[in-house]
Amino acid sequence: MLGLLWLGLGVAHATTPLNGAWREARTGDTPQTVLDEYRAGLLKSFDPSLLQRFPQNGTGSWVVITPQPPWDNTPRVLTIYPPTLGAVIAFGDNQPQTLALDDFSASIHGHGRLAWQLPSGVAASTPILLKFEPSQTLSAPVRFHLDSWSEYLQQDARWLVFASACFAVMLAMVLMALCFALMLHDVTYAWYAGYVICYALIQGIQTGFVFHPMEWGLLSGTALLAGSAAVALSVAFASLFMMRFCELQSYAPLLRVPIMALAVGMIQLVLMRSSRIPMLVDVAQILLNPLLMIGAALLLVAAIVAAARGSRQAWFFLAGWTPLLLLTALTSAQVGGALPQMDWLNDASLAGGAFEAVVLSIGLADRALRLRHDRDMVRALADHDALTSVLNRRAWTERASTLLSSGPPRPIALLFFDLDHFKLLNDRQGHNAGDRALVAVAKALATELRPADLLGRYGGEEFVALLDGIPAQQAMQVATRLCRRVHRLEIPVSEDSLLLSVSIGVAVRREGDDVESLVDRADQAMYDAKLGGRNRVSLHADSTPARAGPRLHVVETRER
Repeated sequence: MLGLLWLGLGVAHATTPLNGAWREARTGDTPQTVLDEYRAGLLKSFDPSLLQRFPQNGTGSWVVITPQPPWDNTPRVLTIYPPTLGAVIAFGDNQPQTLALDDFSASIHGHGRLAWQLPSGVAASTPILLKFEPSQTLSAPVRFHLDSWSEYLQQDARWLVFASACFAVMLAMVLMALCFALMLHDVTYAWYAGYVICYALIQGIQTGFVFHPMEWGLLSGTALLAGSAAVALSVAFASLFMMRFCELQSYAPLLRVPIMALAVGMIQLVLMRSSRIPMLVDVAQILLNPLLMIGAALLLVAAIVAAARGSRQAWFFLAGWTPLLLLTALTSAQVGGALPQMDWLNDASLAGGAFEAVVLSIGLADRALRLRHDRDMVRALADHDALTSVLNRRAWTERASTLLSSGPPRPIALLFFDLDHFKLLNDRQGHNAGDRALVAVAKALATELRPADLLGRYGGEEFVALLDGIPAQQAMQVATRLCRRVHRLEIPVSEDSLLLSVSIGVAVRREGDDVESLVDRADQAMYDAKLGGRNRVSLHADSTPARAGPRLHVVETRER
């Protein structure tokens, strides 16, 4: 953003030194009488290179700009920056020319400023007479430059690149926000997009970018109405966005009501301003600026309170909003005559808008990542057993069903675990000891199995594991290793040296199997292992291949 601002301000360049004088226009004035008064020293002097405010109410103001030596008779361009929303009439060669942002008839147009190419027949030392026509807008201070044609083109091109880059940044952030709003179904992004669009429109009108180079002729003559509506709507959108983005409901609930009232009030001002009813239009115009100041302060206070109470997003809002608020305050001070040397503030406001759009977009991205992280955590908590951290029955069943129904036909084995003597352990040592045993067994099983194997807790002391791509014989080997692993945890069940063990039933998928049928057959095999003496592995009869050996594996015959 600093680079963009530097590009907009440009580098120092030589300009023709100027003297200036002005007075308010009176009824009956003619260009000649004003010039005569200027030569008689009856006009107020000012420095054209510094910002100067000229009243544009009533009948307007006359301004005389006089080039000082050394004079240059090459083609020259007079520029007025920042451009006023009202019209300025330039007198030269007895052919007045109207300069206005929304004028599409002039031969040249300044971008981000009003520009007038001096007639070729006018001597370099001739005073330049300007008439600032009456306007309904608050007159902003302006300064004047008289540059050679080549210098003007360089400055104009530099500003065009700067402004185009700023508006492109804002437009890119808007498109990103709208995409996120549609994908995430989150209106927060839509409020943000509305705010940035309105701010970009405000800057586009104030700088004249929407008129030149955009050539939006449909806004011609409606700049005042469109600008006022954009200002009010920008505050309304900013209020709605800030409430959700900074999570005021959680961090500053008492401030939600006044901020919502501010948003509603600004929308009402837009409706009043657009009603074309004189009384409502006047009331809306009177209330707009006070509400803007109150609203800006309210949003700033709310963001500070939310940030102080722990809202992470409020810090992003403050980082983007505060510089723009400061620039707005400085620009308002200029209207009152302060800071005449800081003519770069208007371009800084344009760069500040792009900076704020980027900062708030980063904040929205951070918010999306945080919400996704919270969602993943909730999903993980919902899918995993709170005690053992393996998949719970519902999540395991869903994932096992997906695995069985996906991919080409292949062997898939299901292991059904049931801890031996677990009820006795609970009765003798208490439920805390039983919980510790379940955690230890789950950890041991997860360590032995592959990361792709689905391990879940099916019931109180029952676990299940689905092994993808494992035939019957290999599944029996895995189950036997797991059986030994649990027994060698040496978890005591009772005082007579009985150790906790596990009985495992194994079933291999056959055609037409689903999760329920596969679990049923593995459960039956597990009961065969129980009946066979516990602490062993049993393969279901339907899963035993031809010429296979015994389907019951004794893992440990010694119980200590």
